[in-house]
Amino acid sequence: MFAWPLPDAGYRTWLTVAAPMTQRLSPGTAAMLAAAPLLWAGNAVVGRALHTLIAPSTLNFLRWLLAFALLLPLAWQVLRPASGLWPHWRRYAALGLFGIGSYNALQYLALQTSTALNVTLVGSGMPVWMLVVGALFFGVPVTRRQAVGALLSVTGVVLVLSRGSVGELLALRLVPGDLYMVLATISWAFYSWLLVRTSEPQGLRGDWAAFLTAQMFFGLGWSGAFAGAEWSLGQGHIAWSWPLAAGLAYIVIGPAILAYRFWGAGVQRAGPVAAGFFINLTPLFAALLSAAFLGEAPHLYHGAAFVLVVGGIVVSSRR
Repeated sequence: MFAWPLPDAGYRTWLTVAAPMTQRLSPGTAAMLAAAPLLWAGNAVVGRALHTLIAPSTLNFLRWLLAFALLLPLAWQVLRPASGLWPHWRRYAALGLFGIGSYNALQYLALQTSTALNVTLVGSGMPVWMLVVGALFFGVPVTRRQAVGALLSVTGVVLVLSRGSVGELLALRLVPGDLYMVLATISWAFYSWLLVRTSEPQGLRGDWAAFLTAQMFFGLGWSGAFAGAEWSLGQGHIAWSWPLAAGLAYIVIGPAILAYRFWGAGVQRAGPVAAGFFINLTPLFAALLSAAFLGEAPHLYHGAAFVLVVGGIVVSSRR
């Protein structure tokens, strides 16, 4: 059974596929599964708060560079010449491009002009792009139930993009950040399908740190190239300060490492079906955190969009 993977994850999609189907959801497991979306929502809020202090591609590169440095002592063996990674380097280079290089850079770019709540809600339309990419590029047919669920989810996304106004929808007045986030979700859809179709080489099986480090190694090349292009075009900037340092520490330790670990352990215990519903807490947490720290109060259309997105995912994932 495949549970829809949503943004800002690395090895978690593989764990969703490989985890057992049915296990009891204990309070401790529920806490871990809820902690991961909370940390990912915080990533969007912090990215929004830092958007004037650091350029988006530069932030993405520094995030993964520091996370890579923290994980390397745990998984340096995967980069040895004799590691089973290298015969599959092309696949991991693609994973690094779509998951670490493109998705996160586009998300931070979206946060330059869009709110953290809008970004997480638009990202919640992932099931639609998963169906489209799977059908067009991976030969996976779409069922009627999945199509209905996708229609509900995309309705919720359109509601966010239109700001709840029919007139604004007809005028198609979208901020650039909303469109960047749509591109980010498409990139993540390609990443997720590639991740599901990737067989782990010897030396990576069951080792979350090694599996993530292998993707980071190639992702750093892509994110570094994007950051270099950003600076060459005159768009790069860094205003070093304590708020920036604190924000970097959070997104490196929290969303990039701890959330991955919590999610993986929770999926292994509860199974993919139960865990899949917890990821839908991300927009709700983003709304609460945005109101508390950014003063970006949610509107009625945000609540309606959240109900539609969650309803679509529930419909599409039921047997």
